[in-house]
Amino acid sequence: MLSMPTPPYRAGTLLAGALVLLAGCNTTTYVLQVDAISQTAQTAQATPLAKAPQSYRVRSHNPNIPEDNLRYREVSDYVKTALSGKGMYEAPSAETADVIIEIDYGMESPRMKYETVTAPIIVLQQGPSQMEIVSVRSTSGVVKDKVIRVPGTQFQKIVGWREEVEPIIVYEKYLKVSARENREATEGRPPPEVWSVNVSAEDQSNELRKYMPILASATADYIGTNTKQEKAVDVSENDEAVKFIKKGM
Repeated sequence: MLSMPTPPYRAGTLLAGALVLLAGCNTTTYVLQVDAISQTAQTAQATPLAKAPQSYRVRSHNPNIPEDNLRYREVSDYVKTALSGKGMYEAPSAETADVIIEIDYGMESPRMKYETVTAPIIVLQQGPSQMEIVSVRSTSGVVKDKVIRVPGTQFQKIVGWREEVEPIIVYEKYLKVSARENREATEGRPPPEVWSVNVSAEDQSNELRKYMPILASATADYIGTNTKQEKAVDVSENDEAVKFIKKGM
């Protein structure tokens, strides 16, 4: 029988985007990395999103993701729902839109990462022996009771803990959403970027579709803001923002 007290499971830093199970409940929380940039203050033509709604048209930023792709349509719907939460609305045509929203998403190739874990030190121990009375028959046919010693049952026991480094395979899922002014390129340069939000989750799951509403919900919170640097954000699958994204427009 294995005698195991509750261990401190992880000793190292959580992986970026690692999936965390909250103690005492079934809710799953995702640790995301968010990097948001807003050029609103530096762009004279851009209207701050916080002051007035803006119209937009959405398009794929990745030539390998055609806009008639079913997955792209699903992701773009998530993004449109996120934009609606910021007071933005889809323009009837590309010509009348204030900004063009570009979407890119996907999953990077799997890579190996090393994580420090706390592992138990287990030793095999012998339980105490017991005395038992058994009946034995002699060669002459006489039956007598005899006391014998029965060895105790062997069992495993945790006697300590040690830190180990173990390799794991992780997958980075990402969603990149950016807004550019809707005007012609100047001297071969694309129109100025108004804002952009890059969100990613890195863990052992390779279920890209499952992560899209999670990533989109984080995008909604950071549209038109500056994080100044990449920051870790916890998002629960039961957050109202996630439910709002999944429900759709």
